[in-house]
Amino acid sequence: MASTPTLFLSLLLFTTCFTFLFSLATAALCNSDDKRALLAIKEAFNNPYLLASWVPSIGCCDWAGICCYERTGRVYSLYIYQDNNLTGTIPTAIASLPYLRYLMFHHLPGITGPIPSALGNLPHLDQLTISFTSVPGPVPSFLASLQSLTQLDLSFNSLSGSIPASLSLIPNLTFIDISRNHLTGQLPPALFQNASQQPAYLRLSHNNLSGEIPSSYLRINFVQVDLARNKFTGDATLLFGREKPLQKVDLSRNMFQFDLSNVVFPERALYVVDLNHNKIFGSIPQQINKVDNLQIFNVSYNRLCGPIPTGGQLARFESYNYLHNKCLCGTPLAPCN
Repeated sequence: MASTPTLFLSLLLFTTCFTFLFSLATAALCNSDDKRALLAIKEAFNNPYLLASWVPSIGCCDWAGICCYERTGRVYSLYIYQDNNLTGTIPTAIASLPYLRYLMFHHLPGITGPIPSALGNLPHLDQLTISFTSVPGPVPSFLASLQSLTQLDLSFNSLSGSIPASLSLIPNLTFIDISRNHLTGQLPPALFQNASQQPAYLRLSHNNLSGEIPSSYLRINFVQVDLARNKFTGDATLLFGREKPLQKVDLSRNMFQFDLSNVVFPERALYVVDLNHNKIFGSIPQQINKVDNLQIFNVSYNRLCGPIPTGGQLARFESYNYLHNKCLCGTPLAPCN
C-alpha cells in the first residue's frame, strides 16, 4: 500500500501544507469549534504521544497532521499515521470537522471497531484512507453519502461482507482500494458508471471475491486493475483494448477462463500484465511485442499453446514467466517442433 497514488499524494499534500504554514509569519487562526473536535479526537485515542503537539495553548493549525485554510482557520485535512501504540476506535468527533476534505488513518494497527457512521456527515470529504488497521465489519453503505469523494482506500484491514452497490452513487469516485481484507460476493455492475469517462483505479486483491467481471466494465477507462488472489471466473478480455489507458492489470491466482488469442493489448502505457494461475487458453498474441513499456509479463500456470512471440520487450522475460502451460514453445522455453 505504501506505493499507491492515494497515500503518496496525501502525504505530499500534508508536507506541502505543513511547509506553507510553517513559513507564514503569522499562522492561520484556529477555529474554536474545530479545536474542540480535535481535542475530543485526541482524548478518544487516549492522548497518544503521536498527538503530543495537540495542546490548547497552541493554535490547532500548527498541530502535527493538521492543515487549515489560511483565511478561515477551518481544518481541511487530518492525517494520523504510523504509530503502533495508538489504540481505540475511530472517533465520532471527526463529524464535527465540517470542512474536512482529506482524512487519513494509516498504519495504526491498534485501531479497532467498525467504521463509524458519523463519517457520512462530511459533505466535502474528497479522499478517505483507513488502511493498515484492525478495523472489522462491512464496507459501510453510508459512504454513498460522501458525494464529494474521489478516492477511497480501505486496504489492509479486517473488513468482510460484499462491496456495497451504493458506492456507484458517488459521482466522481474513481479510485477504490479495498485490497487485503476478507470481502466476499461479486463486483457491483454499476461501479464507476457515473465516472465512466474518467481514469479509474480498482484494487481488490487478496480477498474472497467471486463471479465474473460485469460487462458494463467495458465502458470504464481503467488505468489499473488488480484482482489478484480472489475467486473470479469467466472472461476478462473486456479490460483490454488498443486505445485503453490501461497501465497495469493483475488477474493472477483466480479462475479466469478465456481465449488470450482474442486480446488486443494497449500499446501506449501498459507496463504490467500478470495472468498467472488461471485457466486461460489459446495463444499469446504476437501484438504483445508492440507494447513498448512492458516490464512484467507472466502467463505461467495456464492452458496456453503455440509459439511465444519474439521482439519488443519480450526478450527480457525468463522461462518462469511461461512455465506450466499446455504446449507453449519457443524462446525462452524449448524450441517449437
